[in-house]
Amino acid sequence: MVDELKSEQLMFSIATLAAIACVIHNVLEGWEFWMPWVILVCTVLLWWLHITQKFQRDIRITLCFVYSAFLVFYHDIHGISVLELTLSFALFLSVTALADRLLLLDLALLEYPFVMLFQTYITINNKTADFSALSIVYAFFQLLIILIFYLIARIGLNYRINERLGKQKWMEAVSANDRDMEDFLSNISHELRTPINVISGMTAILQKTGHNQEIASIQEAGIRLAHQIDDIQDYTEIMRGEIVLDEENYMFISLINDVVAGYNSVYLKSNLELVVDVDPQTPSILSGDYKKLHKIFRHIIDNAFKFTKEGGIYVRVFTMPQDYGVNLIIEVTDTGIGMSREDMSRVSKGLYQANKERNRSTGGIGIGLPIVYGMVHKMGGFVMINSDGGSGTRVRVAIPQNVIDPSPCLTLSRQTQDAYVLYFRLERYKVPEVRDFLRSMAVNLATGLKRKLYNACDKNELEQVLDDRSITYIFTGQDEYEADKDALDALSVNGYKVVVAAAPGFKATPGSRVISVPIPLYALPIVKVINGENPEEDLRGEVRKLDLSGIRALVVDDEPMNIMVAEGIFRNYGMVVDSVESGKDAITKFENEEMDVIFMDHMMPEMDGVAAMKIIRRIAARTQRNPVIIALTANALSSSKEMFIREGFDGFIAKPIDMADFEHVMKSVLPRAMIRSEGRDEA
Repeated sequence: MVDELKSEQLMFSIATLAAIACVIHNVLEGWEFWMPWVILVCTVLLWWLHITQKFQRDIRITLCFVYSAFLVFYHDIHGISVLELTLSFALFLSVTALADRLLLLDLALLEYPFVMLFQTYITINNKTADFSALSIVYAFFQLLIILIFYLIARIGLNYRINERLGKQKWMEAVSANDRDMEDFLSNISHELRTPINVISGMTAILQKTGHNQEIASIQEAGIRLAHQIDDIQDYTEIMRGEIVLDEENYMFISLINDVVAGYNSVYLKSNLELVVDVDPQTPSILSGDYKKLHKIFRHIIDNAFKFTKEGGIYVRVFTMPQDYGVNLIIEVTDTGIGMSREDMSRVSKGLYQANKERNRSTGGIGIGLPIVYGMVHKMGGFVMINSDGGSGTRVRVAIPQNVIDPSPCLTLSRQTQDAYVLYFRLERYKVPEVRDFLRSMAVNLATGLKRKLYNACDKNELEQVLDDRSITYIFTGQDEYEADKDALDALSVNGYKVVVAAAPGFKATPGSRVISVPIPLYALPIVKVINGENPEEDLRGEVRKLDLSGIRALVVDDEPMNIMVAEGIFRNYGMVVDSVESGKDAITKFENEEMDVIFMDHMMPEMDGVAAMKIIRRIAARTQRNPVIIALTANALSSSKEMFIREGFDGFIAKPIDMADFEHVMKSVLPRAMIRSEGRDEA
């Protein structure tokens, strides 16, 4: 496209120079006085067409050719010399060759004999014709020169056309190979979802009967593989331009809690610090694609953990008001190995694996950041990466979101002038950036909560700030508590509320009043504790289990393993579950029995899920029943949900079944009277 514009611009420029030369010759020779104005208007019109890109390129090129042919004809019929005639036609052929169209080049050559005949006719009328042998020889050499120019231009033009066609065929072959590879990746990710669904589902069921480290390891491996399958699917959709957004209202702080809870195990296994800085003034409820936002967080934080050997990761999340709502800003900064300019350039173009050596040494399939770029751009946002090799990386993402509830996501219920202390011994952090992360988190938290918040860096500073009698809470880490256990225990029984961010299994000193919250310590657990709420509730990533007792469910799937997994999961929620292995059996079952919910697979032999669903809908309308029909399928394209809802399904759940996603869908599609949570009505 760029080469075509350049050649068109060159063609127009040469035609313009020829027009200027023609006008000068006109004025000096005293030719038609009105012709310069015609030439000027035509030249301006041509450039206007080029600059505005009006019409198709072929039309613009044709108009330029006609204009150039007119200039040559007008100039050469005024009795000019043989040399001038030869030069003007040679220039005309050169300009026409830039159009890369053989027909125009042939037409340019055909104009030459017409000009020669017209010029001969004029000289005969003026009785100035010279038919001497020398003149005939000059005319012959003139014709020979024009033919040589024509042949050279034609050879060059044929070469360029063949080269372009060859390149086009090569690009088509590459594109076809890319499409085949994308189809392969899409199909294999689809096929892998069934066994992964079984692994994830069965291990989840087994975990309910009792915690076992081996089962937990299998479950973790299944989750990791499921994420990689999702990544392959997302990457192929982004490369094809087929990614679809699924926007909904969501609670901002729930998104953050889900993200943080998902990294508890990773954080505990690493020697890195995870500092989470969430602005409490962020609007409570936003509207956007919740799942893709979660994936964006996961990919950026995963990369930070992979390429950071010491120090820590700083996750900062806040919003910037805009006319359309807010820009959700996600900043993830690490103290890792950094990225080169070449790496950042490749990633920004969506290329697989910025650095293959990095991926071989750290794991992963190398498509995380390209997925982030693709999703963020689809949402209308942008990604910025700042990094110098060896000095860490900062990834900043800005994503437009609509605001549903502008009230702050975190507020203190008591309007008091209490002050709080964050007590972290900064000298134990060898990497200076981690200390800066903690200081920034403390400052931003104090600003967002509009409370006085002291930052004590050692035991002496803690004792000094406690002179402020308005201090009621002391927030600290497990290492600080273990180092100063006696002093902190004493403070906990002497009017101060000491809160320790600790790993699972932490036990405070018996008799002390120390409160523990899950690590990492950030705004949500701090606000929960201050507001007197249960600090453990919802902070370890455990989804509040729904009680769906008594709901009659039918699972329709041609794969027995999928049926076994679905039955186990749904019965764990108290549902009465039956199953069939085909769409026809589902229709028969529904005709003879009452069903509240039907979970329907898509691709089944004889009759697919969509056709079976539509027949069941007709039967339900005839018998005045209203079952909830949910697509439960491995067809997990981002456009799948929209397609299934459009066809008539009430909801969509992708395999492997994610518990949080399952509960979210059930809450959305079931009547509220059917839903209970921990023995209480959801209402």
